[in-house]
Amino acid sequence: MTDQMTCGQGLAANAALPAKLGDLTAAMADVLELHTTALDLDDENARLEHAAYLDLTEQHRQAAEALRAISDQMAGYRDLPMASHDLTVMSSAELAGAFEHFVTVEQELLAMLEERIGEDRAMLGQMGRPG
Repeated sequence: MTDQMTCGQGLAANAALPAKLGDLTAAMADVLELHTTALDLDDENARLEHAAYLDLTEQHRQAAEALRAISDQMAGYRDLPMASHDLTVMSSAELAGAFEHFVTVEQELLAMLEERIGEDRAMLGQMGRPG
């Protein structure tokens, strides 16, 4: 007989998603911040871009920190005890629809990343880095 996964174990198992999204968001913040060092701040447009990028960098860092905190919290619930659930709700069309939407968004994210990775690798090549 196999042990049924508890909801706490499920939360912990899914903690990798917000953690990786946090890593990706932090990496984007790094790129945005480093981009600002290429700007000639004697140029008015460059100053506007600089301010925009620094604001976005800070927002990305805050979002990355929040995603990592969510991941840590999810992982921390690993030992949450098994609880009784209303099986009518668990098998409801509303819950199935919400999960279906989640899976759809996951698929859209995968497709977006697959498209972007080609573009980003090409840009790396232009920078003289292997993609």
